[in-house]
Amino acid sequence: MLNDVDRRILRLLQADPAITVPDLAHETGLTSARITRRLDRLREDRIIQGSHVTIHWPALGYAVSVSLRITLDKTVARAFDEFIAAARAVPEVIEIQTFLGRVDVRLSLIAKNLSDYQRIYREEVLTLPHIADIEALMTVASVKSDESLPL
Repeated sequence: MLNDVDRRILRLLQADPAITVPDLAHETGLTSARITRRLDRLREDRIIQGSHVTIHWPALGYAVSVSLRITLDKTVARAFDEFIAAARAVPEVIEIQTFLGRVDVRLSLIAKNLSDYQRIYREEVLTLPHIADIEALMTVASVKSDESLPL
């Protein structure tokens, strides 16, 4: 499993995903070759699963963020699969989560403004298959958004 050095590497990567191998080596007291081997092992073990860029949507003109809690019609055998496939095709949907319980799916979507959201809702969301119930929650403020783990 993970040892203290692996955890330190992961903490450093969480704090600065663009940190270079030489800088990781300096911060951990290891050689660049040893850091590279550890990173390769962490990737092979799927502890590190790639890297990504986080885009600040408001800077691109997306001022509205909405969370849609959706209950599907469970009388249709393939309702879940067909709904998910159709929801993936909506460009403004930036996240899809599934749940056990009364709510089956949560869609997070972005829009440029309220009229753009209304268009997306009417033309894209309401045409998704097998919706039995839908509840929209408009984001007022994002208080915490952090995927870092307490390593």
